[in-house]
Amino acid sequence: MSGMENAYALVVGIANYQNLTQLPSTVLKDARDIYNLLIDPLHCGYSPDNVQLLLDEQATKAAISQALAHLTQTSNQDSTVFLYISSHGGRIECGSHTGEYLLPVETDPTSEASIAQTAISGIQLTEALRAIPARKIVVIFDCCHSGGIGQPKKFGLVIKAGLPESYYDVLQQGQGRVILASSRDTEFSYVLPGAANSLFTQHLLAGLQGGIPSNDGLIRIFDLFEYLQPKVTADNANQHPIFKAELEENIPIALYLGGQKGIVPIVEENFRYDAYISYVDQEPDTTWVWDTLLPRLEKVDLRLAVSGDVETPGVARVVNIERGITQSKRTIIVLSEAYLTDNMAEFENILAQTMGIQEGTYRLLPVKISPIEQNQLPTRLSMLTTLDLVHPRRAEREFDRLVNALRGSLPQ
Repeated sequence: MSGMENAYALVVGIANYQNLTQLPSTVLKDARDIYNLLIDPLHCGYSPDNVQLLLDEQATKAAISQALAHLTQTSNQDSTVFLYISSHGGRIECGSHTGEYLLPVETDPTSEASIAQTAISGIQLTEALRAIPARKIVVIFDCCHSGGIGQPKKFGLVIKAGLPESYYDVLQQGQGRVILASSRDTEFSYVLPGAANSLFTQHLLAGLQGGIPSNDGLIRIFDLFEYLQPKVTADNANQHPIFKAELEENIPIALYLGGQKGIVPIVEENFRYDAYISYVDQEPDTTWVWDTLLPRLEKVDLRLAVSGDVETPGVARVVNIERGITQSKRTIIVLSEAYLTDNMAEFENILAQTMGIQEGTYRLLPVKISPIEQNQLPTRLSMLTTLDLVHPRRAEREFDRLVNALRGSLPQ
């Protein structure tokens, strides 16, 4: 089967709640645009008969539950199932109804009991997903566009805004299941001023419309996230999409431009990324990389692969590292006391330096984020010019030098 004949989808968009603060009208446009793109034969290629759209008053608890049950009845093990949900999400933090809830249009926030009765609990949604026989299930959440539920129209609020990552962890459990959410649970999901779509769905649409290169006529889930996440965070440094998956392969979720084949990435100098960032995932290095280095580089549209963040689940870590470094023009090594004692960090920089030696180029770009004497560095690293990105007087100039180095060709 070369197309998406065995693919099914449910798209839910709720903006005009009966008892909760309304969400922006972009929510409804997001859902309509996703639906129209899925059934477009020149793009994603789903059969219109296999895709259901529920908007506002249509998106009741009963209707959503029935639509999920229909997916159980119509799909099989070889099917692809795509769920897109743009709505409020929330949680009750104590009491007999403690848990996370997806909030349909008629959700009644009068009490914990009324919420449990009118909303879809995490347990209920998990059971509904587990009942679907398909081994390729993608669930996409673009929730809480306004940073939460806000104040209800009529009642005292007993539910807290947002869905924690633990909620997605539970939903994700099961072979072939992917959960993609628009932001971390500590963040808002933004709509930029004047934008027609939410920031997350804007880039999701662009990827499904052909922004993701393909050579086999299919859009695959890892490629979608690799395309989506850097673009969202580059547009707003306070929003980081999250990805949860239990997969053994890079599953296809849609056709690429109706199934066009032989279209491969066109990247300067044949590299997918401008830089691979090698660092040690412990404080203070982690915070500096994610809060300082990445925003500065993404702001100038550099394409970045980050150690540990672009790894394919189920694949040996050393294989993922080799792929990331091979596909990157330069490898930035974030030097600190912790970095110099970490075995995996050493593996990354030795691999990148070895590739450079074999090619006759300089792949490594060392940057320093804590005081390190040259004699602390291995000889192979001490011979390289190191940028000091935390020096009180030189840091700004050093950042400019780093950007220029990444934009330029590989030095010989």
